[in-house]
Amino acid sequence: METIFVEIKEWVEFILNNLPGKIGILVRRNYYKNFFKGSCHKAIIQRGFITGFPRNIDLGDNIFIGLNCKIFACHESKVKIGDNFECNNNVMINARGSGEIIIGENVLIGPNVVIRSNNHKFGIVKKPIKEQGMTSGKIKIEDDVWIGSNVVILPNTIIGKGAIVAAGAVVTSDVESFSIVGGVPAKQIGIRS
Repeated sequence: METIFVEIKEWVEFILNNLPGKIGILVRRNYYKNFFKGSCHKAIIQRGFITGFPRNIDLGDNIFIGLNCKIFACHESKVKIGDNFECNNNVMINARGSGEIIIGENVLIGPNVVIRSNNHKFGIVKKPIKEQGMTSGKIKIEDDVWIGSNVVILPNTIIGKGAIVAAGAVVTSDVESFSIVGGVPAKQIGIRS
């Protein structure tokens, strides 16, 4: 019986998540504020949105989520997003496992960004990677950060206040406040002054 309710919920959310225009935005805001933590006041959630375990996702006020974005948590993980957050299309914020993703206020994220607090284990060469399990970590993005398009942010990293991550970068270690980083792996290429 439970699987029927899960499937009905998926159908309802599919329909709601693909309603066009201002009515679709209003319907999504009112629907998801019942599931997410936080108020979601003035939230604009565009079409194609997918989420998992919204009760462990805390959304601030005045947020914008572009087309086809995904935000995932699970019973052991959490995602917290601060006020005045904006993300462009096709962004995935994924804290499944026991990971955690904390995003501060006034953060801008470009299209096609992946923020993932877990990763595959691969230490045993004679065992398929998909059978080795996952590692989990924490990602913290402080206030007033701009993340360019096609960036990947990996677990156990902190992006400091006011930093800029250039398009296409892969963040594997901490980024200092007000620095500009780029490349694979991301390295400092400048300082905001």
